[in-house]
Amino acid sequence: MQTRWAIAAGLAAGIAVAWWFAREAPEAAEARRDRAEQAAAASYEDARPVLYRWTDDAGVVQVTQQPPPSGRRFEKVDIQPREGIEVDGGRQ
Repeated sequence: MQTRWAIAAGLAAGIAVAWWFAREAPEAAEARRDRAEQAAAASYEDARPVLYRWTDDAGVVQVTQQPPPSGRRFEKVDIQPREGIEVDGGRQ
């Protein structure tokens, strides 16, 4: 009978020790959460659909889904508009 209690107590102690070593410190959890948020924000920016507006050698404005050949200046154009009204008098 005492053997059963010893086994039960040993199991309980083993579970408690395993939980103690497996738990995450609050600082580590916060750092992991910050890294995950930064990665999610970067992935969101990379996944946003954009178009590329650039001018070719003939002076024709091109709008493509792929960036222009290297060395050309281009402007990224969001396909999905941002919320709110944006007024920019510098663009023509």
